[in-house]
Amino acid sequence: MIAPESVVALAPKVRLREDRITGRTVLLAPERGLELNASAVAVLKALDGTRSVREVAAALAATHAAPAERIEAETIALLSALAERALVRIVP
Repeated sequence: MIAPESVVALAPKVRLREDRITGRTVLLAPERGLELNASAVAVLKALDGTRSVREVAAALAATHAAPAERIEAETIALLSALAERALVRIVP
């Protein structure tokens, strides 16, 4: 389960890439791809494998002048959904 204190990173062999045709960012994994909205791209680009979900959410909240609690809850929901698909992992 993804918690505010969790440090999360992309799973092995999962990459963020820009689609050459559409210019949109996609999350690529072996034999699958997922087109992302701008919020999801911002969250995934902020994952560096060292900062907690809470730290990432606070940075995004400051950048976008949004309530940190709301950004944190939405970030946890996104990362939890991606973790269920084995696209992100909790860093030990």
